[in-house]
Amino acid sequence: MARPREFDADTALDGAIGVFREHGFEGASAEMLVKAMGIGRQSLYDTFGDKWRLYRSAVRRYGTDECSAHVAALGSGVRAIDGIDAMLRRVVETADRPCLGVGSICEFGVSRPDLAEVHTPLARALHDAIAARIGDAQREGDVASNLDPEAASEFLIANIAGIRVAGRGGANRAALTGLADMALRALR
Repeated sequence: MARPREFDADTALDGAIGVFREHGFEGASAEMLVKAMGIGRQSLYDTFGDKWRLYRSAVRRYGTDECSAHVAALGSGVRAIDGIDAMLRRVVETADRPCLGVGSICEFGVSRPDLAEVHTPLARALHDAIAARIGDAQREGDVASNLDPEAASEFLIANIAGIRVAGRGGANRAALTGLADMALRALR
């Protein structure tokens, strides 16, 4: 008879997310993972499968949480532009911490179809939410009416990644805020 699990899988996955955010897939050893997750090596394999399956689960969970936080920020504020601004400010506030989403794309690009299956629906959901808010901001007169909301959404997503990379590279808060301000100005 199998022993019952003596750890919380979500808490353990949070530990793995921290390791993968900091070290990427290749840089994360099994020893680092089990230590951060607070579980034994066999429990890791029994619960999460191999390191790659654990990584995909971590990217999925992290990406889902980040996408939800971005969408919540987009929905804040009286006007749509306020939500767009809140989303960019949220990125600035967290840019000094590694982003597993950006890191996984930098590490693997589109070379792993099973990872792309994780990224693609999250990227589409974020893209659509941003494009919708840009459309709202256009109707409210805060964003240029001649901008294509789809292209502007891609522009903002690229800026989010750029802000995160700049933050991880040591850019100070003023520089990161300047990048967010410039992205907003480009929409007007």
